[in-house]
Amino acid sequence: MILENINKSDTIKNIVKETSLKHIAIIMDGNRRWAKERFLPTAMGHKEGVNALKRTLTACKDYGIEYLTVYAFSTENWNRSKDEVEFLMKLLFQTIKDEILDLNKNEIKVKFIGDLSKLSDSLQNLLYKTENDTKNNNGVNLQIAFNYGSKNEIVNAVKRIIKDGIKAEDIDEALISNYLYTSHIPDPDLLIRTGGEMRISNFLTYQSAYSEILVLEKYWPQFDEKELANAVIEFKRRNRRFGA
Repeated sequence: MILENINKSDTIKNIVKETSLKHIAIIMDGNRRWAKERFLPTAMGHKEGVNALKRTLTACKDYGIEYLTVYAFSTENWNRSKDEVEFLMKLLFQTIKDEILDLNKNEIKVKFIGDLSKLSDSLQNLLYKTENDTKNNNGVNLQIAFNYGSKNEIVNAVKRIIKDGIKAEDIDEALISNYLYTSHIPDPDLLIRTGGEMRISNFLTYQSAYSEILVLEKYWPQFDEKELANAVIEFKRRNRRFGA
């Protein structure tokens, strides 16, 4: 049964503990469609997407969810218009600058995953500084996937394994996991996609082998603490078999 009204976070916190739900990954899809349906510029959709992420972070903190990984910019997103790509870069830069105090105040630990070498020097420096400034925080672990693609991640992992001279007989699933961008965190328990599309779009494909997947029709700017609570309740209903 989906919960329609959340008055207290205690119920959800108890479910999180009961189900050992530690890591939620989200494909934040639908910003552009949300804006288009409201006759608004695309930029407004992306800005509202930032607000949705802020709400989600607060809810994760309230519900006791330890890890949140969000898909912010894929390796394929470079194929969008030059204006939109430039706006997304500026939006990330400005959002980080605006939110760093609140991130620290709320004990959010931030990690950026993806090929950051393709970004401007100023943006790279800000992202690395943000990681360093929040590394000792003890709250929600937020991974922001930026210029991320799972195929690219696996290729880079293989290259590093070869460079390190590891023998073929010593390579196993655990070792490969240790060479991924997400080696510091557990695999996602729940993968949520907003916007109704039935695909995972090159996001955490290795790590999500046994994740429960939930596709929501609502667009990302519409996502809030109630949607997250309902997702947690749906997760409780699932019978995780891990391939068995």
